[in-house]
Amino acid sequence: MKKTLLLLALTMGAAVAVQAQELTDKQVPAAVTAAFHKAHPAAKQVKWEKEDGNYEAEFKQGAEELSVVLTADGKLLETETEIRVAQLPAAVCGKLTSAYAGYQVTEAAKIVTAATGATTYEAELRKPGKKMDVIFDANGGVVKTEADDAKADKK
Repeated sequence: MKKTLLLLALTMGAAVAVQAQELTDKQVPAAVTAAFHKAHPAAKQVKWEKEDGNYEAEFKQGAEELSVVLTADGKLLETETEIRVAQLPAAVCGKLTSAYAGYQVTEAAKIVTAATGATTYEAELRKPGKKMDVIFDANGGVVKTEADDAKADKK
């Protein structure tokens, strides 16, 4: 059941990334902003996006860069915290070395699913003309891969 929920959340996240729409603070429902500000009163530089009916806030809190995904009624779905590549679990680093030779890891994040407490890790990988996001479990197992060649050309 937990794996099903995790896969559902990750699938939802992938679909959302493709259909994300930037929003102003005034376009975000009051229940969402209230829940967000209650949980993160020190948040700075908040940017909102709408993703398949859910709302993602990207922000800074102290020295950390985070994002949270909330439902339209303010329920937390997941929290993503940007981490240094060196902070990825050893098993994830091993998998990156063995299975993704030729790619550079440009960003890393720790993702916690609110409903289950499950933790996964995201690595953004690039090589000329290609970009992909790979989600790993703590043991280095690939949970999901999302290729995004269009974004690779823009950056």
